[in-house]
Parts: sequence; structure tokens; C-alpha cells
Amino acid sequence: MKPSDELEQLLKNLHLNRILDIYSEQLDAAEKEDVSYSELLTRLLRAQWHHRQETALAWRIKRANLPENWSLTSFPFARQPGVSRKQIHTLAELDFIAKAENLVLVGPPGVGKTGLASGLLLKALENGYRCQFIRAQDLSIRCMPRWPTAHRANC
Repeated sequence: MKPSDELEQLLKNLHLNRILDIYSEQLDAAEKEDVSYSELLTRLLRAQWHHRQETALAWRIKRANLPENWSLTSFPFARQPGVSRKQIHTLAELDFIAKAENLVLVGPPGVGKTGLASGLLLKALENGYRCQFIRAQDLSIRCMPRWPTAHRANC
């Protein structure tokens, strides 16, 4: 059963698009299962809430400028014996964020700094934090005074 025009407009106005998308199928399922009104409403609102969480995470990920598509579960710890899996999983508890502590990964090229940083940043994003990935080189460029190009070449 399609929602009435008024209900459809209200759902649109309230930006409850996920409920609008699943209303008919959920109503049919509720009638077949003899579900109470409160259970039907709970199902609809739960679906909307999950949709908003997913949308918010996707927005945070896009804004974070992740350079690599690594998560801590996909990071190749076996190929990087110098990286302590235990230490990284301790960092993944994100206590350093709550304590407002900095985390700096240092090492030669190819040891997994970017992958680990991406994995930790993704974990923070999944936990609702807004973050941005930036390499030290890019940060130093951003912090430089805005001199004309001719003067910058003499630095």
C-alpha cells in the first residue's frame, strides 16, 4: 500500500526518505505478521536511524581525504614485522583522542605508516569522530606564509 499523499509529503518535508522508501513493504510485512503499530513504527524509525548513521559515516569518510583504502582488519601485519599488532589495536581503542594526545607515525618509506594512519582514522570515523588525513609534508606547506612564488623559490 502506497502512503497517502499527505503522509508522503510529510515524510519528504521531515527528510525521512528511508521511511518513505520502505513504507509499503514494511506495512505489507506488518499486516502479514500481525505486528502491532508500535512495532511497525519501531521498524520504520530503526531503518531511518541506520540510514542516517550510514549516510553520516559516508560523509565523514569523504571529508577525511583518506589516501588509502585500508582498515585495521585489512592491514598486512604479516608483511610488516616491525609493526606491533598489539600496539596498533591498543591505539584503535582511540583513548588518545579522548586525552587530546597527538599520534605521529615515523619511519622509512614502505613500512605501512599511511596504511596504519588510514586504518586508525577510519576507526575514529566509524566511532563518530570527524577527522582529516594530512601528510606532514602537506601540513608544512599549508603552514608556510603566503609569499609570492618568486620569494618562495629562494627559501
